Amino acid sequence: MKDRGKKVVDARQDSNGNIKQVKIQGNTNFTSSEIALKMAKQGKIDLVVVKPAQGKEHLRTRPDSKIKNNLDEMAKD
Repeated sequence: MKDRGKKVVDARQDSNGNIKQVKIQGNTNFTSSEIALKMAKQGKIDLVVVKPAQGKEHLRTRPDSKIKNNLDEMAKD
């Protein structure tokens, strides 16, 4: 199985509901979504970069049948 990088274990959102920070497994501090986006592109963390036809790139967890591991759900805690 291919190494997909470190897992994201928590997230924070702004007042509009946009993910602004993520906590990467093994870290005590949160990482900005801009840095996390670069890390995901490099395969250092296990997130998917979404490139919509319009709008800016953003991060998502890998698709699966679980809801609890989605960034929006992590940010609610």
